[in-house]
Amino acid sequence: MVKDTLQRFFLEIAYDGTAYHGWQIQNNAISVQQRLNDALQTLLREPIETTGAGRTDTGVHAKQLYVHMDAFEQQIKNRERFVHSLNSLLPPDISVKRMINVHREAHARFDATERSYEYHIHFSKDPFLIHRSWQLRDQPQVDRMNKAAEFLLGTQDFSCFSKSNTQVFTNICTVTQALWEKTDVGYIFHITADRFLRNMVRATVGTLLEIGIKNKPPEFINEVIISKNRANAGTSVPAHALYLTRVVYPYINDKH
Repeated sequence: MVKDTLQRFFLEIAYDGTAYHGWQIQNNAISVQQRLNDALQTLLREPIETTGAGRTDTGVHAKQLYVHMDAFEQQIKNRERFVHSLNSLLPPDISVKRMINVHREAHARFDATERSYEYHIHFSKDPFLIHRSWQLRDQPQVDRMNKAAEFLLGTQDFSCFSKSNTQVFTNICTVTQALWEKTDVGYIFHITADRFLRNMVRATVGTLLEIGIKNKPPEFINEVIISKNRANAGTSVPAHALYLTRVVYPYINDKH
């Protein structure tokens, strides 16, 4: 009899974060990870631990997030059928897009080489954008904000945009994209980096909006970065308009 081997899998998931206290399991609140773990336990009939590419805060959405888990090959058999069964157990606001065989040491958090986020703003009252975009009263000067966003590019210490007392070994990140794009209803801020600090995107957007609305010079954001002081940056914008949109790994083909 051939002994079944433990296999590592990545799950590509997406979720609307409105009803959840973020991705990570909480002691006294419902999280996306808790819902996923519960569904996996029901399907596999044993407790399953998952590890995500990163944590998202309460109300933040994910268009793409990878999670790794371990299971015996015999438990999975057919990955497409497994995904279909898993989705039937999950609530409508969480979806598993695919399941991928990866090497035994693959890690959803530590192996990610790039992450991308979007922040959505709009200007006219729209009931269909509730919990999905932030309505602004004043229209910012987007050209000024895009000039300011250029100062974000490169490898820098972004302590000024980080929540205090976070347990990370460094506040240095490499940002490769930072720009505002016009939409039919407002603007979307796109930012890509090798890693992000807690609250970094929301604090960055708040600082850029101070430049676009309060007429601070684009160079203001560079002064904030150099200061490494969170008190000098803008107020963090609401979480409900933030989306994790892409996570990149060297061994996963993102085109499917």
